[in-house]
Amino acid sequence: MSAYDLIIRGGTIADGTGGELREADIAVQDGRIAAVGEIPAKGVEEIDARHMLVTPGFVDLHTHYDAQVTWDSHFSPSTNHGVTTVLLGNCGVGFAPCKPDMREEMINVMEGVEDIPGIVMAEGLPWNWTTFPDYLDALAQRHMDADFAVAVPHIPVRVWVMGQRAIDREPATTRDMARMAAIVAEGMAAGAFGFSTTRVIGHRTAGGQQLPVTTASEDELMHIALAMKPYGKALFMSASEFDTTHGFSGEFNLLQRVAQASGHTVTFPLLQYNEAPDRWHQIAEYARAARAGGADMLGQVVGRPVGVLMGLQLTLHPFRGCPSYDAIDALPLPQRVAAMRQPDTRAAILREYGPDGKGTRLDPAKYPAFMRFIHLCYPMGADPDYSPPESRRLDNLAAARGVTLPELAYDLLLEEEGQAILYFPARNFTAYNLDVVHQMLTRDDTVLGLGDGGAHCGAICDGSMQTYMLSYWTRDRVGDRLSIPQAVEMMTRHTARVMGLNDRGVIAPGMKADFNIIDYDRLALRSPRASFDLPAGGRRLTQDAVGYAATIVSGVATHRNDAPTGNLPGRLLRRAVPHNA
Repeated sequence: MSAYDLIIRGGTIADGTGGELREADIAVQDGRIAAVGEIPAKGVEEIDARHMLVTPGFVDLHTHYDAQVTWDSHFSPSTNHGVTTVLLGNCGVGFAPCKPDMREEMINVMEGVEDIPGIVMAEGLPWNWTTFPDYLDALAQRHMDADFAVAVPHIPVRVWVMGQRAIDREPATTRDMARMAAIVAEGMAAGAFGFSTTRVIGHRTAGGQQLPVTTASEDELMHIALAMKPYGKALFMSASEFDTTHGFSGEFNLLQRVAQASGHTVTFPLLQYNEAPDRWHQIAEYARAARAGGADMLGQVVGRPVGVLMGLQLTLHPFRGCPSYDAIDALPLPQRVAAMRQPDTRAAILREYGPDGKGTRLDPAKYPAFMRFIHLCYPMGADPDYSPPESRRLDNLAAARGVTLPELAYDLLLEEEGQAILYFPARNFTAYNLDVVHQMLTRDDTVLGLGDGGAHCGAICDGSMQTYMLSYWTRDRVGDRLSIPQAVEMMTRHTARVMGLNDRGVIAPGMKADFNIIDYDRLALRSPRASFDLPAGGRRLTQDAVGYAATIVSGVATHRNDAPTGNLPGRLLRRAVPHNA
C-alpha cells in the first residue's frame, strides 16, 4: 500500500531558503509536503529526479492576467517558466469594481497602458461582476494552471466613485476619498492582497489621454493606505516616476510617508534609464535609508534589460509611419513580406525612412520615438541573447557589412519569412552589459518583479524572467554570478513573503507542494513569437523554454517535459483577514 500521493526521488534540492544544495526525496500528501529526506515508503506516483534540480514553484508578484484569467485556463507565458503563483491587479489597472457604463473606459485604459488589444477584451471579458468582491467570486470559479491572487487597482476605484471627474483628473473631494477608501477596504475584506496605482505620466489610454490617477493627491493615497491598515500589513504598489527635472525626492518622500503611516510594504519600479544612468542607485539608497528608519520600501527590479521587441507581426517596428509601408500594413504577413521584397517598394520605404530615420516624421500620439532607435537594436535570433555583445548591435553590424543601418534593419525584419524580431534593450543596459542588474538583484531593498506576464502583448515578453534567472545568472554569465540557491530564493521565498504568503516558496514539511523539476544543464529560452490565440484572433507574444521536466502545483503536474498536461489545480487565493478587522 502506498504511503504518499507523490514522491520526487533523488533530486538536487534548492529549497528556497538560500541554503546549500542537497540531494533528497520529497513526499507529498494532500497537496502538502509531508517529508523531505530519505523516504523508503512508496508513492502512488513517483518521479525520478536524479541529476535534476528541484526548486519550489516560482512566485511572480507583478503580472497583468486580469483579463486572461477570465477566458483562459493557463497563465502563459509565465507558467511556461515554472511560475506556480501570480499576483494580478498591478499598476493601478484592472476591471473591478466596474459599472456597465465604465467597461469601455476600463478596456481603453488597459489597452493603452498594457498593450492588450481592445477587441480581445471586448470579445473575451464575461463581465459577470460589478463590485470587487463580485470579481473575486467570479474568479473563484476558475480552474487554472497556477494559483493566483489579486490587488485592488486604483483606476477602476476612482472612476467608480468620481465618474467623468476622474477621467478628467479632477482633484478628489474629502467625500470622494472616503468612498474610495471604503471600496478598497471592502476589497481587502474580500481577500485582496493589497492595492496598486500608477503615477507614470507616460502611461496613457488607447486614445492617448492621461490616466485618471496619475495626478492623484497624497491625501487620496493616504486615505486608501490607512483604510487598508485594519486588514494587516499588505502590499501598496505604486508605478511611480522619478524624473530628474525636479528631482526624485518629492515622489519618493510621498511614498515613504505612506509606508511609515500605514505599515504596508510599498513597492515601486527600480530601473536604469539611459538619460540618468546613476539615478537608480540614488533611489535605492533612499530606500535603504527609509528601511533603516522603519518604512518597508522595496524597489521592484527585473533580472535583465526591459526588452522592447520589434517585428512585422508586432506593435512596433522602425518602418511604421512610412507611407509606402503603411499602405501595405493591413496585408497578411506573407503578402506583406512579398511586397516589401519588391525593389520599388523597398526603395520607397527606405527613402521615406531617411538615412537617419528622420525622413517621415513619426506621429507621437501613435508611436514612441525609440521605435527608430535602430542603432541600439540587436537581432533576436533563434537563441535569444539578452546581453548581446556590442559587435551584434545594428550600427556595428551595418558598418561591418558595408550597408546602411536602415537597409540592414529592413533586411533583418524580412528574415524567417517576416517573423524575425529586433531587440531593443530599453532599460538597464546603459553600459551594454548587465553589471548594474547584478547590483540591483543583490541589494536587500529590492524584490524581483516587473515581468508583466499577460501584458504588452505586442512589444514586450519578460514573463520568461524566471528561466533567465537560472540559465543566465547562475550558469551562462561571464562575470559575477548568482548561486543557484541565491537565485531560487529570489523567485520563491522572497517573493512569497513580500506578498504575505507563508505557506509556499520553501521545500519543507507542511509547505504547499509546488515544485519545478529542472534539467538544469539543458535549460534554455526559445525566441519570443507572435501567437494569435486570444479572443477574436488577437495577437500576443509568447515564449517557450526547454528543460522543465515537470512543474507541480498542489502536488499535481501542470507541465511535463515543457508542455501543459491539462491539469488545472490552480485556484484563487484570498488573503486572510484579521479577526479584529
